[in-house]
Amino acid sequence: MPNELIINARPYETRVALVENGAVLELYCERKASNDLLGNIYRGKVIRVLPGMQAAFVDIGIERTAFLYVSDVHRDILNFEQIIFHDSEMDDDPDFSGPEPAHPGHFDNIHYNIKELLREGQHLMVQVYKEPIGGKGARLTSHISIPGRFLVLMPTVDHIGVSRKIEDREKKERLKGMIREIRPTNCGFIVRTASEDASENALKSEMEFLLKVWAGIQEKMEKRSNPGLLHRDLHISLRAIRDLFTKEVEKLTIDSREEYNKLIDFVDSFAPGLKYSIEYYDGLDPIFDVFEIEKHISRSLDKKIPLKSGGHIVIERTEALTVIDVNTGHFVGGKNLEDTILQTNLEAAREIAKQLRFRNIGGIIVIDFISMEERLNGEKVYLALKEALAKDRTRTNVMPMSDLGLIEMTRKRTRPSLNRLMTEPCFYCEGTGNLKSRAAICYEIFRELEREDFISDKKVNILVSVNPMIAKVLREEEQPSLKALEQRLNRRITIVSKESFRLEQYDVSF
Repeated sequence: MPNELIINARPYETRVALVENGAVLELYCERKASNDLLGNIYRGKVIRVLPGMQAAFVDIGIERTAFLYVSDVHRDILNFEQIIFHDSEMDDDPDFSGPEPAHPGHFDNIHYNIKELLREGQHLMVQVYKEPIGGKGARLTSHISIPGRFLVLMPTVDHIGVSRKIEDREKKERLKGMIREIRPTNCGFIVRTASEDASENALKSEMEFLLKVWAGIQEKMEKRSNPGLLHRDLHISLRAIRDLFTKEVEKLTIDSREEYNKLIDFVDSFAPGLKYSIEYYDGLDPIFDVFEIEKHISRSLDKKIPLKSGGHIVIERTEALTVIDVNTGHFVGGKNLEDTILQTNLEAAREIAKQLRFRNIGGIIVIDFISMEERLNGEKVYLALKEALAKDRTRTNVMPMSDLGLIEMTRKRTRPSLNRLMTEPCFYCEGTGNLKSRAAICYEIFRELEREDFISDKKVNILVSVNPMIAKVLREEEQPSLKALEQRLNRRITIVSKESFRLEQYDVSF
């Protein structure tokens, strides 16, 4: 069944969901209160050059400085496709002709020193291609790319690429030849998937538009003397049309009349046929409730995800990586243990690929599948995971299963995950994920009472105010210990329940 785009647009927040057969494949969110930076182009000023890290801190006119690696500065064309598109979130990974780099890493085959390329106080044009995440600032590149619906303009290189998703070789050659004829010299372009059946006039029209945008950016760069914004990427609703509305998407439904009109005006200029696939939803019920998207979002915060067979997976996030554990749960299988484990692992592999995509989990990911005796079964699980990840528009790299049943993989991280977007550290546990046990809190109170008695020479009764759950433990399970402490201190201890107190909070008074 073709995919659908559902957009919930409000003044404070806009959410875009990519839905297939009732399942939410991807979710994007943009809030008015937040300042999304991805894709924006800035005039930057180098604040500090760090030779030991082969990087520089750059002021782009926002509160936190961004950082620029040496691999994102130099102009070696052999590494260009790795630098720009290995981190790309777009679905148009280009099929470059010519020699491939021997090693695809960011820092392999790089013989430049950051001090040879940048100096403190230098001004340069940069583009954000990784949002600030956690304590890290935005990551920048000096290789500018300006995406349209059919083409991506790369004004800093002289190269032509065609999306790998266009599999027909004749179409590839036709499109590449067409771009070669109409493009200006010393200017690169990527032909995107949406342009597979586009006419030469459509491509030429968009090319002219992108070149005008680039000319405007250059003019602002020359006029501006201080760090700041030169070009802002499109609003999320328009980006959905540009980047997500492909031939696999049948229609788009939006619940804001104002945003609907903007979308219609937007597509009228380059793809008038698309407006017949855009619908305005004017129902009374919230659009995300009607398409049952809201319940998918609420489940995205759960660590434990059930599988249809009865098994489950558990997703745990740490500072450095995400760990996923696979369990059989209630699934007992049929024939034998190995078949039961294999079936659970295969189902988990498909579900994990969905969860990574929907939750936008990036970085290093370690998956602990249930150990299997037969190596061939491990290969089956590995291939099943790779096949399920093939639909993911974000670049992934998966390693074969180890002897311990572990699969290590990476998924490019350009935006904050759904979990980071929708949650904040618990102010009870301060982000540790754990609270002190009730017994530990009781014994901590006992020790505090002994300290108070040591520094006080007044023989008065003691009042202890605690959370009701702690009060119950003190009056019941720890009653003998409390009586013994009263005798030891030669004082009466009164326990008072305070509904407003957190579990670990208590107060001792005389």
